[in-house]
Amino acid sequence: MGIPEILGYLATAFNIAAYSMRTMIPLRILAISSNAFFIAYGALGSVYPILVLHTLLLPLNSYRLREMIRLTRSVRNAAHGDMRTEWLRPFMARRPHKAGEVIFRRGEIADELFIPLSGLFRLAEIGVDVPVGQMVGELGFLSPDNHRTLTLECVRAGDVLSIHYQDLRQLFFQNPEFGFYFLRLTSGRLFENLARLEGELASLRDAVPAGTVPGRPG
Repeated sequence: MGIPEILGYLATAFNIAAYSMRTMIPLRILAISSNAFFIAYGALGSVYPILVLHTLLLPLNSYRLREMIRLTRSVRNAAHGDMRTEWLRPFMARRPHKAGEVIFRRGEIADELFIPLSGLFRLAEIGVDVPVGQMVGELGFLSPDNHRTLTLECVRAGDVLSIHYQDLRQLFFQNPEFGFYFLRLTSGRLFENLARLEGELASLRDAVPAGTVPGRPG
């Protein structure tokens, strides 16, 4: 058995191993190894279609591996206090909204996550403006019934980024580490909301004179 044949068998073994992977980062690493052996096999054995194919696939697999590693690193940083959302943007689509448009309504089935890029977007029921660059709609992804709990409306024309829950779910399955840190990030956001609501309730209680009941004569 010559060297080209050995390289060909090694490339095949790595290719089979890549297809058996359940998560994306190990799959890409094995695919890159397979590409390298196939390139060597094609060059030494003068099998030019194989050589051309894997010469094209190698940079593609390398780019996708780098993209997934950057995603995992960025979402890990976000879960440890860096709340910026640039890590998710390459997977999202941009779309404009006019003033007065409703992006989603309370009670609707939730199927997308959003990040405002410009303009002004407000959660109508509680009168809270969503800052540019902050995720909104992520809790619908995690809720058991996937229903919206608030209405998001466009107050001043602007653009948002959106990603469908199905695409977000694929990121979970492709990279479990991404899923873990995404859950930590959204849980942190939930606790922040609870703390804000508790603060507002405390302010309301302080504003009511002792011994009176709101809504009744003192």
